[in-house]
Amino acid sequence: MTKILIILDGIGDTPCRVLGGKTPLESASTPNLDFLTRRGNTGYVHTVGKDIAPESDIAVTALLGYDPRAYYTGRGPLEAYGAGVPFKDGDLALRTNFSTVDEDMTLVDRRAGRTLTTKEAEELAKAVNKEIKGDFTFVPTVEHRGILVFEGRLSANISNADPGYEKVGTFGVARRIAKNKISPCKALDPKPETKRSAKLVNNFIRQSYEILKDHPLNKKRMKNYLLPANVILPRDAGTSLPSLPKKKGWAAVVSMPLEIGLAKLSGMNIISFPLPPVRDANIYPTLYKRLEAEINASKKALQEAKYTKYYLHIKETDIPGHDNKPKDKKSMIEILDKEFFKFLREQDYELIITGDHSTPCERKGHSADPVPLLWVGKQKQDSVERFTEAACKKGSLGRMYGKDVLAKMGF
Repeated sequence: MTKILIILDGIGDTPCRVLGGKTPLESASTPNLDFLTRRGNTGYVHTVGKDIAPESDIAVTALLGYDPRAYYTGRGPLEAYGAGVPFKDGDLALRTNFSTVDEDMTLVDRRAGRTLTTKEAEELAKAVNKEIKGDFTFVPTVEHRGILVFEGRLSANISNADPGYEKVGTFGVARRIAKNKISPCKALDPKPETKRSAKLVNNFIRQSYEILKDHPLNKKRMKNYLLPANVILPRDAGTSLPSLPKKKGWAAVVSMPLEIGLAKLSGMNIISFPLPPVRDANIYPTLYKRLEAEINASKKALQEAKYTKYYLHIKETDIPGHDNKPKDKKSMIEILDKEFFKFLREQDYELIITGDHSTPCERKGHSADPVPLLWVGKQKQDSVERFTEAACKKGSLGRMYGKDVLAKMGF
């Protein structure tokens, strides 16, 4: 029987006032997901730890069966590898955002209002690469996101400049209360290469602001009442790729650099598909097109049936949580139910359906709340009939940690 792991990014939530005190999963009409839930068994997952609000990097690492405490080496290298950005051991790789700050470097918006088009990101990146001198590579990837790689023998033992994510050990973890001031990147040990790494990052941030704050494109954005993308904000440094035990017979339908990188490193065959570019400041029409592209690519891969195991990652459900748009999150869940889960209920697949983390809309960021879990592949042992946060906590699978999910279900 074909086995499928489906990760719904940021699917977990908390009660939303605009949904009458329900979560998007509770409020959504999901007859097909309900059908699957009535066939399967449920539980809930702390993907990394009970009190950890994880980023997707450590959460997905865990759900693919790898303990991030043993294997994680930083998000930057994973994204660089997934995006095909040149990187070798010792180089310093970081994930970045085009962000908005004021003159005092106080953060106005971590994603420049989520209004940056693909063309704008490319134009701003061109200016940065032209005017900042040094041995580095900066590549814009999707929307406001980018990858920054410094060449040399450097250290990842530096703090995050992005105030939304603090460094806890080697992990980047969402802050319970986000700060709004960009803190200078600090060396976390006295080694010369660590001090140099922090200095490189701080210099890059400062120079990116000097270049972008008066860029004609940003002046045009402000005239159109859009936030300027006037600084590049790095986080989650790494200087090496993890060595992951390889999976056999797996394929991954993934679209974002992080998930592509992890899937490739785990030995999966990558089934890629083009993402529609962002052409307008209102990103949500593009997000719905991307959701459709993810669904169609996943269905096509399963119909071709070239592999015995699949990892499918649905990114779009995370974004309305960050933007406090519970109605859009609900709408995306209903689209998935109609267009994807209906397809799945008509097949004979063994399924694991869960999320990498919770992104509560009213929090506008990741939280430590567990995510629901559904396993369709064993005789029904509980009475749960809906895939929701509260219902799944009553399921027969109980509480699990992300690294144990695949092994527990025999994947």
